[in-house]
Amino acid sequence: MYISNMRLEDVYGYIGMASESGRRSVTQKEIAVHFKGSLGVVNYALRPLHRIGAIRKKTRGFELVDWRKFLVHWASARRTKTGYSTHSAEPVEKIEGQMPPVLFTAYSGAKIYHGVNPSDYSECFVYADCAVIRKRFPPAGGRPNIFCRETPAFLEGAKAVPLTLLYVDLWNLGTWYAREFLNAVEVKLNGILE
Repeated sequence: MYISNMRLEDVYGYIGMASESGRRSVTQKEIAVHFKGSLGVVNYALRPLHRIGAIRKKTRGFELVDWRKFLVHWASARRTKTGYSTHSAEPVEKIEGQMPPVLFTAYSGAKIYHGVNPSDYSECFVYADCAVIRKRFPPAGGRPNIFCRETPAFLEGAKAVPLTLLYVDLWNLGTWYAREFLNAVEVKLNGILE
């Protein structure tokens, strides 16, 4: 895979996906090589994680020691941009069913990939090629309830959005039911990462 500009988001995404798969120890070189990026970017991304005690530096690499601190830092530092949004009068379940191949995140991702569905919701968030979503769901008036974000590099080839990224995405949503989903995702993460 070739990535010209590795971002902090990619470093955090890599750490999150590694930890979810049971790997708490990772090396800076491993991340830099994976993204064809620089060790400087990786080390820059790790500085605040080390400062707050989310990771412990080792002779070769580092270990994730506090996943909550890691996810809260990532969620707080994250600046997500919606590439495209529109409105559909269809119920959210129908919208999800009409999506082309995408990676669902937030409420839809929690429900579809991880069986987490603590409340009703009315928006659909996806990672995809936003031009494709625009063709499927053309611009329409009304409060947006379909949100497309370009797929980050660390998700390339993924079949589902990991719980760690769902946590970060839900953290950044302001609906009352985002908190319910966030709590339910945290319970699942607790079972995996503790």
